[in-house]
Amino acid sequence: MEDRIRAALKTHGAELRSIKPLHGGACQENFKVSLTHEGKELTLALRSDATSSLPGSIDRATEYAVIEAAVRAGVRTPAARWLNRSLLRENASAYFLDWVGGEAIGRRVVRNPELEAARAKLPSELAETLARIHSVTPANVTLPLKTLRESPAKSAITGLYAQLDKLPGAYPAVEFALQWLAARLPRNEDVVLSHGDFRTGNFMVTPDGLSALLDWEFSHWGSPYEDLAWISVRDWRFNRLDKPIGGFAVREPFYAAYERASGRQVDLTAVLWWEIMGNLRWAVGSVYQGERYLSGESRDLELIAIARRNVEMEFEALRLIKKGAL
Repeated sequence: MEDRIRAALKTHGAELRSIKPLHGGACQENFKVSLTHEGKELTLALRSDATSSLPGSIDRATEYAVIEAAVRAGVRTPAARWLNRSLLRENASAYFLDWVGGEAIGRRVVRNPELEAARAKLPSELAETLARIHSVTPANVTLPLKTLRESPAKSAITGLYAQLDKLPGAYPAVEFALQWLAARLPRNEDVVLSHGDFRTGNFMVTPDGLSALLDWEFSHWGSPYEDLAWISVRDWRFNRLDKPIGGFAVREPFYAAYERASGRQVDLTAVLWWEIMGNLRWAVGSVYQGERYLSGESRDLELIAIARRNVEMEFEALRLIKKGAL
């Protein structure tokens, strides 16, 4: 592997100095790469397709195109460079990503004292980031993403039923909640670029505030409310349930900042719908992570821990349905 990376870097006038695996990414293969390029020492991240992925994950070649579009839209995200095929394995896509400093581990982002001032800035900074992402639409950008054949909400329900069909066992709480959602579909949804995993843990934070947004592997054409609601999914609050926006803020300032930056009025009924859907998606997604361990694809014990979160997400979806409000 190292010889392939060294050879690939040479074609771009760069010389490999060292490479180190990065842990903590549950889906793709990530490495920290030190190199010399044009007389300068650089640190880059190398991101490659894993042997398998979660439902809804795009490949690295598609992710590369999405990142290029996001950078053009002014999104604060590291630029991608040097897309390669068969770099780590045959027919697997990989690319290099500019290295950005900061803290991404969720429990530290929501609790570390040195990030207190940054947490106060995050609602407005993240809202502006989302507005820039959602300015990318199928009408103004061509991307190799799946075309929606139905509304984003209907597509989400169809997709989740398809995932359930591939899992062993029954999930009555998820199916009940899906029926509830199907009877209350949002209307007149805009179709925009959705980050697909916009949450605490997928952006870098320094004491000065937001450093960069990461992990575009679940990007797709969807509803702006998918991202607005996903950040509030129970698991992404890191035990700070009193702070529904990512474990660090209350809702109103975040939604107000998004309205100012995007020009869209936030419909709390639509947020509720997508927040219930988000909890269901992660309930099912966490089971898939456990199946990756049971299948022998990975021996990472973290996948077993993730799978146990399924019932917590089911509970949250049902709690929101019973409450009927955010």
